[in-house]
Amino acid sequence: MNIQIYGTSKCFGTKKAQRYFKERNIRFQFIDLAKFGMSKGEYNSIKTALKMKVDDLVNEKSKKYDSSFIKYLASEEAKEEKLLENQELFKTPIVRNGKKATLGYCPEIWKEWEKE
Repeated sequence: MNIQIYGTSKCFGTKKAQRYFKERNIRFQFIDLAKFGMSKGEYNSIKTALKMKVDDLVNEKSKKYDSSFIKYLASEEAKEEKLLENQELFKTPIVRNGKKATLGYCPEIWKEWEKE
């Protein structure tokens, strides 16, 4: 398994995901979205794996949600651009295993990955 966890160091869900993999001695790479972010290519790969629209990836409870004005943008492209500019707006954790990905805390799916 090649696990990458995208999130922020303050996110409770991200910490739970990290703990899940640590407890099972599964190595993972943590990418702090607030510090490093994800590239457009990584974003496209994750979006394809999740089969979700931009609105599904946006955390409406984020402190930056209102000030980003992302909810007022009409096109998917404009929303994607704004999301990549303000990556603290992502719902987290995003856990990626190669071409597969999950959004949120999903231990039942991660257990299936372990069996593969």
